[in-house]
Amino acid sequence: MRPLWVLTAFLGCSGGAKTTGQTTDQPSTPGEFAAEDRFVPSYGKTELSRALEKERGAEATAERIVGDLEAKDRDAAADDQLRVATADLAVRRRFIESLETCESAGRFCPPRLDDPPWAFDPDPAKPVGPPVTASLRFDLDSWRTLAAELHGRACACRTVFCVDSVGVAIDQLEPRPMPDVQGDETASQSITRARECLFRLRGKQHHRREQLED
Repeated sequence: MRPLWVLTAFLGCSGGAKTTGQTTDQPSTPGEFAAEDRFVPSYGKTELSRALEKERGAEATAERIVGDLEAKDRDAAADDQLRVATADLAVRRRFIESLETCESAGRFCPPRLDDPPWAFDPDPAKPVGPPVTASLRFDLDSWRTLAAELHGRACACRTVFCVDSVGVAIDQLEPRPMPDVQGDETASQSITRARECLFRLRGKQHHRREQLED
């Protein structure tokens, strides 16, 4: 599978400037974004436009790679490469859709526009933890910081490998906070938003969103 990871990393290398998000009742620049669920990104529409331009370029590159794989004679390994490349292209297109929706309606804005490095193999035979930057003390402050990072990383995924492995990382880390902070509303909201992003990037709807729409 190593060659597939190389392909995945290649397709996921494009992004904008590094940014973080915030939870607030007021946007960073009044009038730029209409907050959904009170989440407002810390970047403005100028940065968002630049990120969209770069992502569309990356999408065109990914389309050419898929076309080249479809055109050549394939064995089982090449078929697997095509499957991964096609899945990655679908994820990137959904990421672009989220940026377009953010730009036009102020909804589904990712917390960050960059493509943060993520090399987590969820194989249980390889006991290496998720490559998060937040402290893993799992007290209240560190859990809120970690949950916000997981939200940012989930919504910034451009590849199916990222989507799947961030999902595993959330499943592994969510039960670990100290008992007295496990139900913290701020952290729980970040984790819920992270899962919503992963579901959207998979082309699905998160159950909470579906309930809101019923």
